[in-house]
Amino acid sequence: MKAIVYEDYGPPEVLKLQDVVKPVPGVGEILVRVGAAAVTTADGTFRKGDRFSIRLAFGLRRPRKRILGTELAGDVEAVGSGVTHFRPGDPVFAATGAAFGAHGEFVCLREDGAVARKPSNMTYDEAASLCDGAMTALPFLRDHGRVQRGQTVLVNGASGSVGSAAVQLARYYGAHVIAVCSTGNVDRVSALGADEVIDYTREDFTRRRGAYHVVFDAVGKSSFSRCKDALTDGGIYLSTVPTLGMFADMLWTRFFGSRKAVLALTGLRPPSAKRKDLCFLRELAETGRIRAVIDRRYSWEDSAQAHRRVDSGHKQGTVLLQMGA
Repeated sequence: MKAIVYEDYGPPEVLKLQDVVKPVPGVGEILVRVGAAAVTTADGTFRKGDRFSIRLAFGLRRPRKRILGTELAGDVEAVGSGVTHFRPGDPVFAATGAAFGAHGEFVCLREDGAVARKPSNMTYDEAASLCDGAMTALPFLRDHGRVQRGQTVLVNGASGSVGSAAVQLARYYGAHVIAVCSTGNVDRVSALGADEVIDYTREDFTRRRGAYHVVFDAVGKSSFSRCKDALTDGGIYLSTVPTLGMFADMLWTRFFGSRKAVLALTGLRPPSAKRKDLCFLRELAETGRIRAVIDRRYSWEDSAQAHRRVDSGHKQGTVLLQMGA
């Protein structure tokens, strides 16, 4: 089979389209033919390998996981023994987690892992996109922000894959949603259901004192220290980016003050929890309460260009690889 492989850490040019051994599903596994896969910020981070923690976990000199990609949609090609919930031909969407492997023609997944039937009203592109942003935003807002009706939730970085999902999910939970983005994205973010959109080139959202019950920084461009005065008493600051400062803020606010800083490593949740979230998101998609936001689509041969788009920090939704293109 064909896959996008990298043998060394580095810039997008390290990615090569190669022939590799096709995986065979084992006991309790399904083999999925990938129709579309997301290229995420995490993919870029692991490709670069410029953090010691990444090299310590995934290979000091060279990456042990040669095929990136964690969010995908496709069709079940074959099933291993003992599989009861899926059969060949079933359309699915899934998250591979630390196993990666989605940027290949085929990938094996555990039947009891983070995999569910694809929303019936979505294309493979749309399902892979939903799996990308919403699977991060959902546990942040629901489990850690405890977003509910009557609250005011601010989403910073609302035009990205995580931010665009967060706007829709916060709206679903009944919050008054204020979204922050650049001038060129105001209209598209408004169309997602935001009650108010702040153009960050014209207004600093942190200057609104005591205005937000939850600040969800989907791009890690702010900080708890900047946002704490903008939070209500008992308010929560959420960030998707793990930094030393964020860990220090979490520790401090756990014991002192009423406003809290929270960082959640959503990718490390158990596969069973992720599977439940996929089923929940499928229901939202099929009832029209959430939609996918796609930035650009690239073919296999243009994988380096897709990574450059992600590295730029200017994507507006999910960057996709169309594996059959």
